[in-house]
Amino acid sequence: MTTNSIIEQIDIQIKKLEQARALLANSGHRSGRSSIKDLSESPIKAANSKKMSAAGRARIAAAQKARWAASKRADKK
Repeated sequence: MTTNSIIEQIDIQIKKLEQARALLANSGHRSGRSSIKDLSESPIKAANSKKMSAAGRARIAAAQKARWAASKRADKK
């Protein structure tokens, strides 16, 4: 292929893409994207509102410290 034929093919593709874009822009349909306002009213926010109690965090921390201590003891042997 010559350079000129490559450029002609690119121009043809550009025209096709411009026509497709014009059709989509003029269709009047809403795109699949959500607005920021839509995202702020997400039901996921309510699901994440649960908090871990201080006692729960302390139990997890103690268990992790025990695992680390066991791992250190195993490494020294």
